[in-house]
Amino acid sequence: MKRFEPGERTIVHVIKEAAKLSDKPFLRGDFGDVSYAEMDMLSNRIANGLRKAGLSAGDTLLVMMRDGVEMIALWVACAKTGIIDVPVNVAYRGDPLVHVANDCSARVAVIDSSFADRFEAVSEDLRGISAYYVIDSEPNGKAAPTVAGHEAYPFQDLLLDARFDEELPAESDVMSIMYTSGTTGGSKGVVVTQVHAFEYGNACGGVLEIGEDDVFYTGGLPLFHVAGRWGVIFGTAIFGATAIVPRQFSVRGFWSDVQAYGVTSTYLLGAMANFLQRQPADERDADTSLGKVLMCPLLSDTEDFARRFGVRVATAYGSTESGGPIRMALGSPVPDKQIVGRLRDDKYEVMIADENDRPVPPGTIGEILLRPREPWITMRGYWNQPEKTAQMWRNLWLHTGDAGRHDEEGNLYFVDRIQDTIRRRGENISSMEVEGIISRHPAIAECAVFPASSEHTESEVMVAVVLKPGESADPVDIIRFAEKRMAYFMVPRFIDFVEALPKTQTGKVQKKVLREAGRSASTWDREAAGIKVAR
Repeated sequence: MKRFEPGERTIVHVIKEAAKLSDKPFLRGDFGDVSYAEMDMLSNRIANGLRKAGLSAGDTLLVMMRDGVEMIALWVACAKTGIIDVPVNVAYRGDPLVHVANDCSARVAVIDSSFADRFEAVSEDLRGISAYYVIDSEPNGKAAPTVAGHEAYPFQDLLLDARFDEELPAESDVMSIMYTSGTTGGSKGVVVTQVHAFEYGNACGGVLEIGEDDVFYTGGLPLFHVAGRWGVIFGTAIFGATAIVPRQFSVRGFWSDVQAYGVTSTYLLGAMANFLQRQPADERDADTSLGKVLMCPLLSDTEDFARRFGVRVATAYGSTESGGPIRMALGSPVPDKQIVGRLRDDKYEVMIADENDRPVPPGTIGEILLRPREPWITMRGYWNQPEKTAQMWRNLWLHTGDAGRHDEEGNLYFVDRIQDTIRRRGENISSMEVEGIISRHPAIAECAVFPASSEHTESEVMVAVVLKPGESADPVDIIRFAEKRMAYFMVPRFIDFVEALPKTQTGKVQKKVLREAGRSASTWDREAAGIKVAR
């Protein structure tokens, strides 16, 4: 596959170049095989349909679709026309859906028929959408004549002539508005350029050493999210590989797909890797085609994971706002699960800073600040939120909101989201570090650590615990397990046993929900129980 030079780093340039491979499969799944050439033609047809629907460059298009070929083709078609696509989290309904739909100012929406009732339910609150194009993901689905009081058209109406002759987009063109998951507050629309998304995909594909013979598996990462859309799909296209697109993640389906499609590489969120690692071991675990895993964040037992499944593991640090500025090479040693690798210093600058945006020495925790060495490779700003954009970019640095540190060798470490760092009696505690230790308890499937208020008018460490099926655990046993493995001030005071943790569609724990819920009648209190922790 060719190297894309400045000026060529857009999804349209990449697809058109890969289409020269003709019959090379771009996408595979239960929908069959779709070549790069077929994707180019399908996106041309949709591009013509969007123009006929009255959309032009600079307009926004709301997209709420299930993962599949049409969703990817619609993204490429928008890039060809200059229309800004706005992919919506398919879990949204009610207020979050209204917020995104109204905030993005879209006049037209493309939705799956199974989501029509969600728009109907909030029709009185929707302001801008006047036309819906509806696709049926279910075999026997039927589109209603209207959605939310407006005319609904079948998706097929967008499929027009396959010839589309327009100028190729510029790298600085706005490609998408990607709304953040809202785990720390209201969902904000990140304005994304073509080259911003390209560099994220380039970072993911590059660190996995993807080549034309690779089969890159989304693992079920949703395509409204940057990891699935940019990391896997865009990354696949940049390096001329083949992507496998399942409908969703499942432990059983993961290994079945690896075997069926000869998967060589995958991108796993930490939660997905944890589900795979917690399954009963099998002597054939390493006997698969899978050899390369991008894992974000790393598990506390990453090296055990690598040995068990016979893979090399890489990791990286990035976000919707920043792209993919930091990465750790495949098979690197993992001295600390918080390590994320080294800066791509040909493209970015980084600083670990104090509250006054001054650099801190190695080993000291501060906020991770970034800025690009090339134009347009980080976000242009937040849609309709100039004040938050200015706050994010104050002092000419992009403020990530993440706590991190660096060492003398230039390695960078992601410690926690700043609002998830717990300040207890003068000590800063990383919730991720505590979670990594407690989750190793043999009875625990997963856990989430967060601050809880106490009678001491300060934060205390609280943990919500999900037990493995059929297992039980005593709170005192968990405390003793933790006491042996962490500093005394990190040991949780409060424990809640829960059926499941609240999560976003992409598997991120919604700690905001846990913080707001706080303690309840079922919460176990170490101090009230008289349990002392050795110093």
